[in-house]
Amino acid sequence: MGTILIVDDSRTMRKVLAASLKEAGHYIIGNAGNGQEALDLLKNLSPDLPDLITLDITMPEMDGIETLKRIRAEYPGQKVVMVSAAGQKDKIMEALKFGAVDFIKKPYDPDEAMETFKKILG
Repeated sequence: MGTILIVDDSRTMRKVLAASLKEAGHYIIGNAGNGQEALDLLKNLSPDLPDLITLDITMPEMDGIETLKRIRAEYPGQKVVMVSAAGQKDKIMEALKFGAVDFIKKPYDPDEAMETFKKILG
């Protein structure tokens, strides 16, 4: 099981995703409501944590694409899964180009998301 940082501007999405991940045996190392909060949290974690970051694409202050670019620059080995709403295909493709390892869609399907996390974390 892995340690996961959840980044989403929706408090409800963070809670729902955290509950599913905990139920699957993962540990939620933190959560953030925007990209800048996520970067601030990462600075205070040991270099090998978290095992995975879930990153919403559309957020205030710093969106998911910009956050992904900064994560890849500062933590090149970090695995990031993007979270996107329907109709964001261009943004998903951009995120994959910048190093996201996969994506999950909103509305959130717990089984589909857990398969994605299992594939990435082993």
